[in-house]
Amino acid sequence: MIIDGTAIAAQIHEELAAQLKTLMPRRPQLVAILVGDNPASHLYVNSKVQACQKVGISSKKFLLPTTTTETELTNLIGLLNQDPEVTGILLQMPLPSHLNTLHVVNRINPAKDVDGATAYNHGKLVMGDPTALVPCTPLGIQVMLQRTGIPIEGKHVVIAGRSNIVGKPLACLLMQKGAGANATVTVVHSHTPDIGYFSRQADILVAAIGQAHYFTADRVKDGAVVIDVGQNQLPDPTHPKGKRLVGDVAYDEVKKKCSWITPVPGGVGPMTIAMLLSNTLKAFR
Repeated sequence: MIIDGTAIAAQIHEELAAQLKTLMPRRPQLVAILVGDNPASHLYVNSKVQACQKVGISSKKFLLPTTTTETELTNLIGLLNQDPEVTGILLQMPLPSHLNTLHVVNRINPAKDVDGATAYNHGKLVMGDPTALVPCTPLGIQVMLQRTGIPIEGKHVVIAGRSNIVGKPLACLLMQKGAGANATVTVVHSHTPDIGYFSRQADILVAAIGQAHYFTADRVKDGAVVIDVGQNQLPDPTHPKGKRLVGDVAYDEVKKKCSWITPVPGGVGPMTIAMLLSNTLKAFR
């Protein structure tokens, strides 16, 4: 069975739009900051702004040159922190290499950190504080599993990848006490000697390792639930753009072996944006 992230996200958009109508004429405002000219980042920011417009969230974006200094960027964040009209601040990743990502991110007011990226919100997540603004991709994965009716409690979840964006916060989220959690979580990464040994034990496998088609059928347990977070570009002369987007899972062979699987694109990606909107409303409330 295919988990249709696009359809689930569309349902969430409708629910958010209905809630936002009850708050009119007040509206949340999301401000996106993009530093540099990365085409993929521009695409992501535009898709997030468009999603805001559809549900009734006001949005604004700041496009800064690659040469922007850390002082200039943190000064802008400081102004947005103080602006009462700004509900959420989204700093699009990755930042240019000359900027200290952790330092800059942690200048965002945690109450406006709708990407759940600050150390403050990570700490609240670890402590199980329900007021935490949770990173959007992990939250999207949890909501996707819940809305599909896939049980998480008591399951062995293996997460491939230990980033601050996906792996670490997802592990914390799924091991919490409460609905949509109570899982036994194993995190594997680039220094794990035999990733396949662990992935073959997973009831739920989350692939966020950044390697195209890394998880082949022989690395997946029969009947497992497979969540593919990968976003990899492969050359494809048959595609209009000369390349195609694939995940970390060898989709065509793994889908014959697992019980549920997310496609790339159309799986986790739309859920990430839906959770950004949900977090913006949460911050506004």
